[in-house]
Amino acid sequence: MQKRAFGLAVAFLLLAGTGMASQRPGAVFLMIWPAARPTAMGGAFTPIADDASSVYYNQGGMAFLEGTHATLMHSNWLPGLYPGMYYEYLGVTHQIKDRGTVGLNVIYLTTGETEVVNERGEYLGRYTTFDVAVAGGYGFPVLSNLGVGLSAKFIYSFLVPGWVWEAMPELGISSGGVGITWAADAGVLYKPWSFLNVGAGLSNIGPNISYTSSGESDPLPRMLRVGLAYYPLLTENFSIGLVPEVNKTLVGMFFDTTGTKTTMQLLQQEWRDAWKSFGIEGRFYTDVLGVSVRGGYFEDLEGARGGVVVEREEGGTREHVSLFDALTRKGLGRVTKVGVCFGGGIEYAKFKFDVSVDQFIYDFSTNNYKFSFSYQF
Repeated sequence: MQKRAFGLAVAFLLLAGTGMASQRPGAVFLMIWPAARPTAMGGAFTPIADDASSVYYNQGGMAFLEGTHATLMHSNWLPGLYPGMYYEYLGVTHQIKDRGTVGLNVIYLTTGETEVVNERGEYLGRYTTFDVAVAGGYGFPVLSNLGVGLSAKFIYSFLVPGWVWEAMPELGISSGGVGITWAADAGVLYKPWSFLNVGAGLSNIGPNISYTSSGESDPLPRMLRVGLAYYPLLTENFSIGLVPEVNKTLVGMFFDTTGTKTTMQLLQQEWRDAWKSFGIEGRFYTDVLGVSVRGGYFEDLEGARGGVVVEREEGGTREHVSLFDALTRKGLGRVTKVGVCFGGGIEYAKFKFDVSVDQFIYDFSTNNYKFSFSYQF
């Protein structure tokens, strides 16, 4: 059990690039990108948010949705860590005429079954670890080209059942293993011109989550998202979108372990630790049929995900560096990997099917596909 718990912690910390934070966030499953389309673009979707995943990415995007949208996603998430781990997302939005749009989403993550074995090697049983979040949101067009939105979510995290502590008193733990809390999100989407969107959002603003009876708690993964969607080509049947986005975890910001860093050095540290994404989407569509091709770049240097991975000539050590450094600095080493994502989609009438691959942003060997089905009623 102890080995399994350690592995689970490692898997979650892969998501939680929080700079030199004094405290890493809990409930980090809330940071996993839902839906295949945004994932294919490296998570850059805040300034688009034009489907039912807007309840997660940018509630302001709901303001522009017409009719009823539904998105369902499935992913055998990071099977290289746990073969039984999978991630599900369901999002639904419904327009209320002249009153905006309401939305609902459900996120579910499980690592599969965990076997419990005590220090004497005796098998005691098994249980299933899971996390779930249920959110309801509302988006409203303040202006014809400006939408704002809010959402609130309930978060339940089940890591260890109570019977484990009773069966293993040698652990010295009598209770805990379940965390419950709530959070709020807010977003805004502005479309000043037909070829440009500007989006921003705050996520997971709420009380800390606690798993222990002692009352110790972890902050939620509070995040700020800012992005642009620029369409240099936008015709009746074809479009190309370029989507740069920056996500910043608002946990442990400006934390200085040495107490010697200047304000500029701290600002540089926070910029380095921010998640940076760049997505591109090309679409060909008619009244009935559409085809999309997508690609993305992602870097989370603190979390050692994505970016440009270089291998030093001396010692053979590997390091994640930013794309900017890789393009402007010499002598960093041999490039061995680049944090790319990609995917595509097919549209027929009001039905859409999308697939994405983002396994190349991780250092370990795995497959990571996401499949999304969407429909507009």
